[in-house]
Amino acid sequence: MTDRAQPSTAVSAAEAGRPVVLQVLPRLVTGGAERGAVDIAVTLAEAGGTSLVTSEGGPMEYELKRGGVPHIKLPLASKNPLVMRRNVGRLMSIIEEHDVDIVHARSRAPAWSALSAAKQTGRHFVTTFHGAYQASSAIKRYYNAIMVKGERVIANSEFIARHIREIYKIDPGHIRVIRRGVDLERFDPERVSAERVIQLANRWRLPDGVPVIMLPGRLARWKGHSVLIEALTGLGDIELLCVIVGSDQGRAAYRSELERLIARNGLDGRVFLTGHCDDMPAAYMLADVVVSASTQPEAFGRVVSEAQAMGCPVVASDHGGAREQVLGNRTAFLCPPGDAAQLAEMIRNALALGADERERLAEEARAHVKANFDKRHMCAATLALYREILRTEAVAGPGAERRPQPRGQTAAGP
Repeated sequence: MTDRAQPSTAVSAAEAGRPVVLQVLPRLVTGGAERGAVDIAVTLAEAGGTSLVTSEGGPMEYELKRGGVPHIKLPLASKNPLVMRRNVGRLMSIIEEHDVDIVHARSRAPAWSALSAAKQTGRHFVTTFHGAYQASSAIKRYYNAIMVKGERVIANSEFIARHIREIYKIDPGHIRVIRRGVDLERFDPERVSAERVIQLANRWRLPDGVPVIMLPGRLARWKGHSVLIEALTGLGDIELLCVIVGSDQGRAAYRSELERLIARNGLDGRVFLTGHCDDMPAAYMLADVVVSASTQPEAFGRVVSEAQAMGCPVVASDHGGAREQVLGNRTAFLCPPGDAAQLAEMIRNALALGADERERLAEEARAHVKANFDKRHMCAATLALYREILRTEAVAGPGAERRPQPRGQTAAGP
């Protein structure tokens, strides 16, 4: 292990944005936590810091590699207590070997191991609270509470910040709201070529001139696919197609259930399950209306912001983070969660927009996302939080905040 810097040097390093940060999460599959981890890791590396990510791996590893960020494979998705305990030692070895300053956990199971490893090595511990986790029992609530054990707890929306304050009663001064960001260089209609859109339309066999309703997101029951399918039965007088875009992530039984529901409602040939799409900007260009029909409140639905960035009319469930992502009735239509009749009415209204109305909506939606949900804002705020933590250490000395031991000492096991 290298020698640690003296406090005066530590202040300089912190202000220059060059900490060593280890982000910990279960896997690197497509999702909000994973997208955020990759974006922060690459941005920190570009700013001169040292980024490390550890998980069980997944398709997004290549983005880390492309950004020059090392990925270390560990069985961090496991909830087996024995595996979680062994992960403590594995994380401690990584922390010591790479001289990590801050351990940043983004999910509950790996956070339990990461907190213990951070405590035993005297490192800073930060969490990002990515969802309003269900707490049906005292044991479940205790398990979820690991996500508020950070020196700083990042909430990705005001909705989640309120949830944390109300449920976990932690000091509001430890909470930082950093909204999830959209890559506006990627989600920019001016950067999507006609060839990309045509290729995707051909792959999905979409005919010209038929309005397309799109629900993007992984196939999970709470995403509201069945609500949308029911809503479409009330739009039989309108010629349209619906594409449900997203991987089943192994939920083959749920996919089969949706296919049966489509057939039972006489929607064969009108509703398609496309699977994963690796060119979502082009997909949004094909959509006349984008739907987010979640039946449970989402902390921050990427689909809502991405679709607005692409200038698409959005119909979203009126709860959770969606309320603060849109300008109601200006950039999106909000409807009660789980209400198929209202969802059908909102889709009908969105499809009825005239050309001038759609253009006005698109311009305002893009401006709204640029001003409030740009990925660069998220990354800058997160790096500023890292610097804040290291400045606290430099001023207060070892043991500040939640750091019980000077570095290099170890405490008893978890």
